[in-house]
Amino acid sequence: MNERATTVEGVRRTNLAEVLRLVHHSGPRSRAVITAETGLNRSTVSDLVGRLVEAGLVEEHEPDPTRRVGRPSPVVAPSLDVVAIGVNPEIDAVEIGAVSLGGAVRERIRIPVERPGVADVVGIVTRVVQDWQDGALRGGRIEGVGLAVPGLVRAADGLVRLAPHLDWRDADIAGPLAASLGLSVVVGNDASLGARAERLFGAAREHEDVVYLNGGASGIGGGLILHGMLIGGVGGYAGEWGQTAASVADPADRRAEGGVLEDEVNRARLVQVAGLAAPEDAELRTALAATSVDAVAAEVARQRRILTATLGNAVNVLNPAMIVLGGFLGILRELDPAAFDDEVRRRALAASAEQLEISAAALGADRLLIGAADAAFERLLADPLG
Repeated sequence: MNERATTVEGVRRTNLAEVLRLVHHSGPRSRAVITAETGLNRSTVSDLVGRLVEAGLVEEHEPDPTRRVGRPSPVVAPSLDVVAIGVNPEIDAVEIGAVSLGGAVRERIRIPVERPGVADVVGIVTRVVQDWQDGALRGGRIEGVGLAVPGLVRAADGLVRLAPHLDWRDADIAGPLAASLGLSVVVGNDASLGARAERLFGAAREHEDVVYLNGGASGIGGGLILHGMLIGGVGGYAGEWGQTAASVADPADRRAEGGVLEDEVNRARLVQVAGLAAPEDAELRTALAATSVDAVAAEVARQRRILTATLGNAVNVLNPAMIVLGGFLGILRELDPAAFDDEVRRRALAASAEQLEISAAALGADRLLIGAADAAFERLLADPLG
């Protein structure tokens, strides 16, 4: 192949990737809108969309007839038959979702299991995916698997260096799962993948400077997005908010001497004081909002004080446009959003907080599965016809 042909094909691959990524992350849009947003000419967009349709990656639909002005172009939408599998192993369950291009969760299941090991997760995911291939996803195309792990994940190869609540140390789960399913597997930190999902599909999609904190059964993790880029650090371990020193102004608020943030702002403490047994977030939210028990109110207030102080520090250091709170951290805010947001701003410099927005994660319980699946789609998005 001559150099010119190679260059032309390289440009075409780049343009195909740009169109597919646009439709995947930003939703269905007409050819005319794609032309405007990419800066490509109409004939090029027509050719690119045709190729993506032939590959089964997008579909074209007639535009809404009630909104016709002039001659409308067809609407290009991501194919719901192309999916990636998102997996989130936690200390009490393994959650698995089939997420289509465009970020829609087609199938979802939660398998209760106490502190699953690598072999447990491989076995559970393999059985679920094979069942889906024979049933709900029959005839579809699975691009790969993404795992959102509550721990330190080495960016270079996906090795789980430490997931203390699962008791995983230097654990390779990508290799065994890829061998079992015959699919490519990527592994990342759960909170970083949650940040990715909220930035692309959720509460933070209009913002480029975002602090994301996720609170789950395994503790508190987080992600940091600056100028639209997810910051991983030199090894991929950035965002471990839960391991920072807790901001406890009143010694009476401390429950774990020498403890870190996730020891003090802690889901298990809320569950215990509310008298619940292994609740999902929706049940916990309902219980905390409905109770009039003084001990519950006191524990909620204590955790909110420590969390708002931590977020005030984050605002001063990073000056984000938005803070997104996932899991039980979102619940703590939602019990009185106005007071919570005012306290974060009070704890921060006025100039740093003047453009700040604070929100609960918009994707709810699906955020980690969507983020993990999006990471699994990355190879396809980079080279759609590769």
